[in-house]
Amino acid sequence: MTATVTNPRQIDPAEHAHATELAFLAAFDGGARPPGWRLTPRAVVTFIVGSDGELALPKGKRPDGVPAKLTIARKFVGDRALVERCVVTLAGERGLLLVGEPGTAKSMLSELLSAAVCGTSELVVQGTAGTTEDQLRYGWNYALLLANGPSPEAIVPSPVLTAMRAGQVARVEEITRCLPEVQDAMVSILSDRRIAVPELSGTPGATVHAAPGFTLIATANLRDRGVSEMSAALKRRFNFETVGPIPDLAQETALVGRQARAALERVQTAFEVDEAVLEALVTAFRDLRGGRSVEGWEVERPSTVMSTAEAVAVATSLGLAAAYFPGDRDVLSLLPAHLQGVVCKDDPADGAKLLGYWDGPVRRRAEEGARLWSRLWELRDVLQP
Repeated sequence: MTATVTNPRQIDPAEHAHATELAFLAAFDGGARPPGWRLTPRAVVTFIVGSDGELALPKGKRPDGVPAKLTIARKFVGDRALVERCVVTLAGERGLLLVGEPGTAKSMLSELLSAAVCGTSELVVQGTAGTTEDQLRYGWNYALLLANGPSPEAIVPSPVLTAMRAGQVARVEEITRCLPEVQDAMVSILSDRRIAVPELSGTPGATVHAAPGFTLIATANLRDRGVSEMSAALKRRFNFETVGPIPDLAQETALVGRQARAALERVQTAFEVDEAVLEALVTAFRDLRGGRSVEGWEVERPSTVMSTAEAVAVATSLGLAAAYFPGDRDVLSLLPAHLQGVVCKDDPADGAKLLGYWDGPVRRRAEEGARLWSRLWELRDVLQP
């Protein structure tokens, strides 16, 4: 017998990474579920924002392989009320549009919602200027089409069509990057809840009707909303929810550290960046993102978005440098160059704004006696053109 080999993955979809939690919550909350849902709306919110403590299954309701007690980890650092509104929107089978600056975890929230509601987050259409209407509706297996003509068996369903048939949630990433004709196709899907297949006219498969539970979650970056502006008709078919940056420094620092540790765990390496360095990294990102330091000093904002996702990438790079080049240099000494790489990503001239940040808040913190910021001030020459 040949053993089945499972190829390792860099990142597991949410429904696989958190399978134990999803199974536990399905058994824990036996309340009413909207049509087609795996969990109750309350359990979906708990899955995303976490439980306050350990939860215990009712006696006699423990499925095989599910622990009797479990603490649900927080996966999305944001407003619980936002998550509740998203869940209510999906429970009403209405389209949900998550908007916000790049790097604010819109896609992650979309994935978590889909995984909790219908058990899969992989019915995804990635919006680009090259996305076609076929990718949103259906295509054809041309070998079967040529051999037998149009038939239901020859149809290659899109993720949206698959979700309609099964009563699941489909996801459309970067909806405003899709061309207007592709966006227009979503109007009829969200209005009529069916897709017509004219090639099969007169046969039972000529129209695919959405099963109960079907809906769409789309995402859009605020900076890209003008690429292909959504029509008023399409906007009316979505509930808009804005996902903003994490408001609390401690929460953002904890998230950046957690994500960076997870990235190093995937390469079987320990994360050995000091918490103080992480806090300095996140503080710099927040200062530059908001145009004002935590002390209230004015900061000139760069063109690029200083997102939490970028902060995670920098923290991961610092962790990898510490792991693969141990003792070569102080990890803190690498921070200015990494910040420069992020700040100058959209406009190289923004390097002057980073120097201004160094000559402002970094210098003033150093003068107030903060040792870590004093060390960063000493590294100013790294940022010279």
